[in-house]
Amino acid sequence: MSEEINFKSLKLPVSELIKKYSKETQIEIFNYLNELDDNNKIAYEIAYDNLGSSFNILRSNGFKEWKKSK
Repeated sequence: MSEEINFKSLKLPVSELIKKYSKETQIEIFNYLNELDDNNKIAYEIAYDNLGSSFNILRSNGFKEWKKSK
């Protein structure tokens, strides 16, 4: 059994839907969130709270730009 990624260590809200993504995608999301500066963490939390279940990190501009730069 593969080890679960510890999203709780980020101290950011994360949807349980992330567990449905591939391990590779989960690692990308973890790395993206882990690299956010304080201002972007605040923006992420606001977007997550305001959009609720319709929030999809893979479609967020921040994630798309981060992925392009990698």
